[in-house]
Amino acid sequence: MEKNVFFREATLRICGNLEIEEAMFSTLNFLEQSMPATIMFLERYEERLTATRTIAKATLEKGESLDLLTPLSPSAQKWAAGYLSDHSKKVYLVNNPAERPLASEMMRFHKISLNSLMLMPLETGGQVIGSLIIGSEKEEQFTQDHADLISLLSEPFAIAMSNTLKHRNELKLFDRDFFWEVTMRICGSLEIEEGLQACIEYLSQHMPADSLYLQRHVHDLGSMHIVSRATTEKCEELDILIPFHEQAKAQIAELAQAWQSGVLPPVIVVNKPKEDSYTRHLLEALEEPASSVMILILAIEKTVAGALVVLAKGDNRFNEEHASLFSNLKVPFFVAMSNAIKHREILRLKDMLADDNRYLHGELHRLSGDEIVGTNFGLKEVMNKVQQVAALNSPVLLLGETGVGKDVVANTIHYSSARSKGPFISVNCGAIPDSLIDSELFGHEKGAFTGALSRKRGRFERADKGTIFLDEIGELPLLAQVRLLKVLQSKEIERVGGVKTISLDIRIITATNRNLEEMVKLHEFREDLWFRLNVFPIWIPPLRDRKEDIPALLQHFISIKVRELNLPTIPTLLPGAIDTLMNYHWPGNVRELENIVERALILNPSGPLTFDSLLPGHVISIKEQQVEREETDNLDEVVSRHILRVLLKTQGKVHGPDGAAAVLGVNPSTLRNRMKKLGIDYGRKSKLK
Repeated sequence: MEKNVFFREATLRICGNLEIEEAMFSTLNFLEQSMPATIMFLERYEERLTATRTIAKATLEKGESLDLLTPLSPSAQKWAAGYLSDHSKKVYLVNNPAERPLASEMMRFHKISLNSLMLMPLETGGQVIGSLIIGSEKEEQFTQDHADLISLLSEPFAIAMSNTLKHRNELKLFDRDFFWEVTMRICGSLEIEEGLQACIEYLSQHMPADSLYLQRHVHDLGSMHIVSRATTEKCEELDILIPFHEQAKAQIAELAQAWQSGVLPPVIVVNKPKEDSYTRHLLEALEEPASSVMILILAIEKTVAGALVVLAKGDNRFNEEHASLFSNLKVPFFVAMSNAIKHREILRLKDMLADDNRYLHGELHRLSGDEIVGTNFGLKEVMNKVQQVAALNSPVLLLGETGVGKDVVANTIHYSSARSKGPFISVNCGAIPDSLIDSELFGHEKGAFTGALSRKRGRFERADKGTIFLDEIGELPLLAQVRLLKVLQSKEIERVGGVKTISLDIRIITATNRNLEEMVKLHEFREDLWFRLNVFPIWIPPLRDRKEDIPALLQHFISIKVRELNLPTIPTLLPGAIDTLMNYHWPGNVRELENIVERALILNPSGPLTFDSLLPGHVISIKEQQVEREETDNLDEVVSRHILRVLLKTQGKVHGPDGAAAVLGVNPSTLRNRMKKLGIDYGRKSKLK
């Protein structure tokens, strides 16, 4: 066959198919008509891997795309190196392949036996990129004429091989199967560490990989923050900040400049870590042995989130193919890195918020004066009942006059229970309009009524896992009482306008100053609800029945109000001031005492404190206590009448600059003791006539 015809026909077959294996199959069947060709290989010599890579194979029956590495012995490596550097021959004739190291090792690897072969270097741009091997299993051997014909195909096969390698590299740069598998592993867990471990388990099947690190750059601090680490055996969350030394900073600055200029490769390969300051510093800080390193910069547009680093023990462990595969991880790990940082920040802020809430709640609890005073005296019986019921979930009904401290006792029950870490929601039933009571207590759905622009959680729902305190329960409308009864029975609610049943884990404490039993008789309060609430009633006595607690309450309120009013010091009490308080009736109970203390501090912040003029109606009737003015020589009678005359002039006032004690020139306490001994009433016991 003429050479021109041979070249044209063979070239059409080589370049007539996009798939190199199909082109080789067609070409081999054409060559078999002119020479004893039965098999064809397209090979690439991998100098780094000291091996040959078979990328395609064709027989007379079919063509195959391959990616097989054939390891070479030292002698075969030596022969291959000489073969690649010798450009004098276009085609090598090997008629005794079993005697040639490279040929014999190739036949042994592919499990074939050849009688003769031709080896043609494929060169482009002055560089050998591979070889075309044509073999014969027939007894007939190749001749120089055959070699001359094959040499005509050097350029077409070089072009075909170059295109094939470029095409495969482009596919590897975005290997869809690899990308999909890695992405599924990264996104397969909410915890980035677990995703990292699943990823390295898959990576280790395609490249050397002993450990995988996820790090973010903290530019302001000139350091790197190691977020997570994974090996095939374990994964762990890290929080390691590694500062850069000056040499590493300079190297990072160069990398940043290269990245901004668009010349930085997506993956940085360091196969000799001892010669790279950044890598050496990283390995030392992580206490890792000398390892080859691949660094994938996690950057999209102008945002650099950090880097993904894979380590493989030893030098020269990574090649270009590993780098191209590794570059597939950029987008999924950029997203995972960003999400992990945000997720950790949210968790950190959530923990901080919970801690701040606990602290502030404790501070408010302390500053608000929600502290039981009188546990060993006037409230001893109350506190015994509180201790008995606090550990249980039974409903508690607190009874007592306005201002006795029912809210303080409810607080104490909650914070003495196992629910102390849960919410404590206080509701004043008398302060909520009837039209809003259901929405406030049970919440509402969006659009449930005019003005319901969004879903709202009610007080009961907010009290889940904690305690709800319903103060002034006697003011609750009858319709709301029905819904409250359902909550007590089933511990479930439905928002206004909603159909979903919400289960609750709450404890209910109620309080009232009204006679609920009498209200039941008048049909103003549901009897079934009364029985549900009256499981464990606690009566809190009024202040007038526990006056022994007044001194302690007085000091307690002075300490609180001094802080609230930002006073520099705690003022002293005027002698006899406590006696004035002890002799008062206290219709407003503890709350009235608190208000009196605050009023006294406002009027006289530097002290000494006195309360005579602050107690409403605190005057005595002199006329009621006058006796007939008859002459007597009895000393007590004379003193008694004189004191009464002075009290009449001062309008019953004992204490103060214009009080009876000042007029008589005695201590107010001394005067009160004398009046008590003489039977002269004072304070609210006396009435003005």
